Amino acid sequence: MEAYIGIKKIWAEPEQHEGADGYKVIYEDGYESWSPKTTFEKAYHESGKMSFSEALYALKHGAKIARSGWNGKGMFLTLQQGSEVDGSLMRNENAKNFYGNDKVKICPHIDMKAADGSYVVGWLASQTDMLADDWCIVK
Repeated sequence: MEAYIGIKKIWAEPEQHEGADGYKVIYEDGYESWSPKTTFEKAYHESGKMSFSEALYALKHGAKIARSGWNGKGMFLTLQQGSEVDGSLMRNENAKNFYGNDKVKICPHIDMKAADGSYVVGWLASQTDMLADDWCIVK
């Protein structure tokens, strides 16, 4: 048998089953199950307590993510899939001169919505961000 590691978003609440402590679990597709307390708590933790690795996985699967500790309201990260644009359509004159009529491939990247409502294109994680365990999924 092969070993597997999985990350998935679930909803759960404490529930007893036949006198044992555990959790009622509901998966994204609506499937419901029950898990013993120790098994569940080894595998899952609340969204606001994710590692950067877990948050990055969620980001790659369409979620917006943020650090619980970020001070700015409304801040989050989003993954841009990349695109191709016509260089001659650039609005900035310097960019137009640089790219000319070439097709410009914009590679996938992470953007941040900043507290002032602007977007930071090409956000990079700091060492503190990568080692933090306070990442969460933003609705």
